[in-house]
Amino acid sequence: MTITKLMGSAALALLPMAGAALAQDAAAPELPACENCADSMVIMSWGGAYQNSQLKAYVEPYIAATGITVTWDESSNEAIAKLRAAQEAGNMPFDLVDVEGPDAQRACDEGLAVEIDHDEVLAPGDDGSAPTEDFGDSIINDCYLPQIYFSTTFGYRTDVAEWNGATPDDICDVFDIEAFPGMRSLQASPKKNLEWALICDGVAAEDVYDVLDEDGGVERALAKLDTIKDSTIWWTAGAETPQLLADKEVVMGSTYNGRLFSVIAEQNQPVEMLWDYQNFDFDGWIVPAGLSEDRMNRVMHFARFATDTQRLADQAKYIAYGPARASSQPLVSTHADLGIEMAPHMPTNPDNMKNYLVNNIEWWADNQDEVEATFQNWLAQ
Repeated sequence: MTITKLMGSAALALLPMAGAALAQDAAAPELPACENCADSMVIMSWGGAYQNSQLKAYVEPYIAATGITVTWDESSNEAIAKLRAAQEAGNMPFDLVDVEGPDAQRACDEGLAVEIDHDEVLAPGDDGSAPTEDFGDSIINDCYLPQIYFSTTFGYRTDVAEWNGATPDDICDVFDIEAFPGMRSLQASPKKNLEWALICDGVAAEDVYDVLDEDGGVERALAKLDTIKDSTIWWTAGAETPQLLADKEVVMGSTYNGRLFSVIAEQNQPVEMLWDYQNFDFDGWIVPAGLSEDRMNRVMHFARFATDTQRLADQAKYIAYGPARASSQPLVSTHADLGIEMAPHMPTNPDNMKNYLVNNIEWWADNQDEVEATFQNWLAQ
């Protein structure tokens, strides 16, 4: 088994989920009153199956308990650009923003997000553990409120006649047009794509970020992507690849593992997962800088509720993402509607972890803007 550790011990903190004993729901703690709080929130998230899991696990229960109004903005893939523009304009429309790890780091570094006293703001674990202990390495910076871990990986259709019964089982099959003909879908972003391209160009997984740091490293990855560029549909929203697979517009495509779980388990499409070199990442909340006191009070009240032990376990009933709290992991049980055990569908199931990468948050936080510009210029050619 190849294990690539690119974020210290954070990857190891993910492992207990797959083997943890599963239990039924416990009672969530009572929600305290919110004083001097706004009566509405605007939450930026990702849309699709993931946003629905947030809605079911803690947004709808919170609305029922408080009577507030919640409006969704489904543009987390543009979070940094939108936060920069709002801060420059002096008008922040968002109260809470869902981001992946590297964007959380950039927002914190640029002063776009406020720093959080996690032990003060968040609820203790149901075992009495302090939030900083319970969340552990998933607290990746002082501005980040952890929710889940997930992976970006590939799904493929199982009924492609031109494959003559073969199925992809290696990440480099994505680049093998001859053996696996048909359209692919990839995210219109350099993250993950560059790493996969270098691995399939012969770079050892543990050397990927060293090569990207070298002169010509990014260009080498783009040259590999050139080999499938004409056979690729480029997506910007995680829900696109599942729809493209369901509509037979593509034969394989990348997206978040929970989105693929939805198309496979919930929609019963002839699609399977390609777990080889899945790319782990964290996802959580940041609180924009510049909120008024009543808006900040409301956000912190909601955050305490939405990230407690039971609510994060509840989210895993709706999507195959692992809760970021250690105390939540043993409470994950079955899918809310299908009744199937969720643990085998998690990225951390041992059968799914033979080869994997962990997104290097620091590298992407330092290099995202420059590499993104290079990638978009290449994409437009």
